Amino acid sequence: MNIEVANFLKEHKLELLEDWMSAMKRDEGERSLSVISDAMFQEISKEFIEIAVSNIIDSESDYKKKVERFTERVVRIGWPLVFLMAGLDRLKTLILELMQREKEYSSEQTVELITEIDRWVAPMANQIVESYSNNWEKIVSLQKVALQELSAPLIPVFEKISVMPLVGTIDTERARLIMENLLSGVVKHRSEVVLIDITGVPVVDTMVAHHIIQAADAVRLVGSRCMLVGIRPEIAQTIVNLGIHLNQITTTSTLQKGIEQALEFTNRKIVMLKEGSH
Repeated sequence: MNIEVANFLKEHKLELLEDWMSAMKRDEGERSLSVISDAMFQEISKEFIEIAVSNIIDSESDYKKKVERFTERVVRIGWPLVFLMAGLDRLKTLILELMQREKEYSSEQTVELITEIDRWVAPMANQIVESYSNNWEKIVSLQKVALQELSAPLIPVFEKISVMPLVGTIDTERARLIMENLLSGVVKHRSEVVLIDITGVPVVDTMVAHHIIQAADAVRLVGSRCMLVGIRPEIAQTIVNLGIHLNQITTTSTLQKGIEQALEFTNRKIVMLKEGSH
């Protein structure tokens, strides 16, 4: 990198930071800065300028580590990659303006200066894009695993009775996960009755009903009984209108009624104790 540009960056780091923050607030403000406090924006902006200077003075491995930490942080707070790229473009413009303010350059010198600044920023931009993409993929993978773990749990509520509460839409991938968790959970908990609670499923169409029927059939194959609970009036009407037959599945309108029915299937029932009984 041009020695003059490098020295200027090191000497004017604080000035660049202030000007960059003001410019980004003015140009990008509401779109990306509303998600963080002013104090955090200042802290991250300082880190951004430090990375720019690190590109000059640090070893390649140290520089990459700093970029990795920085991009991991901005991914977590929700800054889009386009915001960082706009920030780099703004930084280039500010460096050029500040250098021209301090010294007069001829047309040829200005062109050479712009070329040197671009030459310095280009690998920095590539490193940020690569690191940002890697961190984004990591977070998406972690979120996907977390959602899968939470999306279809089988919960033992009584001996021999388990409940699988479903919330949200059910697509093919989630239906596969439901089937896997259902079968492994039935064996693990030795469940004789499994209640699939669809209270939190907003829409039951032909595909969703098909997946539920498949799950019930699979449960029967491993020697257990499947119940479908939480059927709201609008869901019942949809099932009838679609001509879907749930003849092989016991259904109830609420989870409470389903539990009572499941207890009867396992030769038990809920008994109200008289006052004073022990």
